[in-house]
Amino acid sequence: MDEEFRVSIKNRVENLYLCHIMLELVSEYTNKFIEQMPKELRKAYGQFFTSTETARFMASLFNIPNDRKEIYILDAGAGSGILSVALLERLAEEKAKINVHLVCYENDTNILPLLHGNLETAKNTITVNFDYEIINDNYILSQQDAFSSSLFTTNFDSAKYDLIIGNPPYMKISKDAPEAQAMLEVCYGAPNLYFLFASMGVLNLDYKGEMVYIIPRSWTSGSYFERFREYLLSNATIKHIHLFVSRDKVFDKEKVLQETMILKICKETDNHSDIIVTTTQNNKDFRNISTLKVPYDVVVSPKNHYLYLVTNEDEILSLQTVNSFPHTLPQLGLKMKTGLVVDFRARELLRNKKNDNTVPLFYSQHIQNGKVHFPTGKENEYIETDRRGYLQKNENYLFVKRFTSKEEHRRLQCGIYLKRYLSDFSYISTQNKINFIEGLSGLSECIVYGLYVLFNSKLYDIYYRILNGSTQVNSTEINAMPVPALSVIEKIGKRLIQEKDLSEQRCDMILNEYIYE
Repeated sequence: MDEEFRVSIKNRVENLYLCHIMLELVSEYTNKFIEQMPKELRKAYGQFFTSTETARFMASLFNIPNDRKEIYILDAGAGSGILSVALLERLAEEKAKINVHLVCYENDTNILPLLHGNLETAKNTITVNFDYEIINDNYILSQQDAFSSSLFTTNFDSAKYDLIIGNPPYMKISKDAPEAQAMLEVCYGAPNLYFLFASMGVLNLDYKGEMVYIIPRSWTSGSYFERFREYLLSNATIKHIHLFVSRDKVFDKEKVLQETMILKICKETDNHSDIIVTTTQNNKDFRNISTLKVPYDVVVSPKNHYLYLVTNEDEILSLQTVNSFPHTLPQLGLKMKTGLVVDFRARELLRNKKNDNTVPLFYSQHIQNGKVHFPTGKENEYIETDRRGYLQKNENYLFVKRFTSKEEHRRLQCGIYLKRYLSDFSYISTQNKINFIEGLSGLSECIVYGLYVLFNSKLYDIYYRILNGSTQVNSTEINAMPVPALSVIEKIGKRLIQEKDLSEQRCDMILNEYIYE
């Protein structure tokens, strides 16, 4: 072997070794910081630190421009700098001959010394020519004028970056918080800092620049995040989505049960190619990745900008099947609503036993094996009130549990309620941990049974899990789901009544006969 070549290989191996050691050191220093800093204090900043494996994976998603002499990188909410170092490590592995300008935003003074120390060490260790700037300022407020101006003109001179990497703070703020007021255009109600960071990141990207963020998946559906989705999808294109099957193993040394995803976008709007969707069990097994190419309009709904996070071909088929149905519940005069009573706020109105002035108060515990059973002897299953906001007419309803556990077989758990079950009452009430479909007064009981077939089927349960990764059933999302015509719902309901079997398997059989007839 040529001596010069051998020395080159030796140096290359040594450089890669140093790069990997550098990232491991940053991780070690970060863990020490976590152990020394009370979680309550870190929660004040919305801090949840990224693991080494996740940081490397996020850095691997970028397309590094090879035709550039210099690039600009942004790490907003940089923390200890682990994501910056992972991206610098990636550049070193590719022997990128680029001058790198790195900007890190961080306003937690407790971690600034660690961030500065890590970047200084990286500068002396990683074989990439880079300089860095740490901005000790509020990332959102420092650019609020730029964000507001960008909504009205494309020529505003704001900072532009080629690559943006981030694990933004996850923290709800009030609608009156300065950050929310600075970005009203993407806010609805009390926002979360993570999607404000992502919105500002879209602004900061240069044309065809790329951003990779690890964020909760809660923004992908529902009206709460509608403005953010519209802003994001109007200014950028989704390229890659990574999902974690296990939600409790994403952040090292942190007890985080929020469904999390890694999102890669590109600052362009004219190239809607297939989206790459990858999945792993947790943040330790990125070598065992499942990969799926999905057409852009299958993931991103052109109707409401919902994101449907499919992970296999069966889920794609389920999605396409339900989306082929012609109506939604509101279009049929029906609507799902959330239960009326927050019981712990109305304790003085709750009763254990029936009297002349009480009405039944239904809880999720009353939904059993497809039907609503009452009374069950549960505590506080009656309410005594004349407050109209707590009462609803005793009509036919389909009740649906709002909350299930992650481990349960089904997300959609339904119960048929017919007014004749409790014909002595003109009114009933519902606790807010259940949802109910109303508008069934005057319609055949078969309609209630038909709705049960839909929402108790495997098809609809899969569809809802694709749409919403949380364990909460959101009425806004249910009302947006496609359903067959009312005549079809009545037809399949009549079949269920004849079958006298409320199981998921029977509902699947009846629904499949309709789909494939």
